[in-house]
Amino acid sequence: MSGSFPPPLDAFDRKILAILQRDNTTPQRTIGEAVNLSAPSVQRRIKRMTEDGVIQANIAVIDPVAVGQAITIFVEVEVISETADQIEQAKRVFAAAPEIQQCYYVTGEADFMLVIVVPAMAEYEALTRRLFFGNNNVKRFRTFVAMDRIKVGLSVPT
Repeated sequence: MSGSFPPPLDAFDRKILAILQRDNTTPQRTIGEAVNLSAPSVQRRIKRMTEDGVIQANIAVIDPVAVGQAITIFVEVEVISETADQIEQAKRVFAAAPEIQQCYYVTGEADFMLVIVVPAMAEYEALTRRLFFGNNNVKRFRTFVAMDRIKVGLSVPT
């Protein structure tokens, strides 16, 4: 369905999505009981929403500290030139860096907002050399180190 919007979601779809966002391993039978549909109907709806791109991925959310990635950093990046080619190049570079959890192309003073996880500041320093100081199009970047994780998630209100 490239270039077009998926069909609108109904109340059943939205209830299913809310359950899946809390725990995507919830059995379809359990989802069906919660939303008043049969398990096969739930399965068809999930399949359709996946094919339509409403459900983009089924992933495990991991505590970064538990895997040695104790530091979360937010970075504003301002580029020198905003030609389409250079912006696309920056998007590719940022998307390819495994330390970058999230990357947004934004309006305002900064051009990009990055969310980065690293095990220690030495790794962040190495990353800045590679991504920012080694990039002739980066004008400046500003770093904010998270002191505490209050709320983290990608849930979308349904």
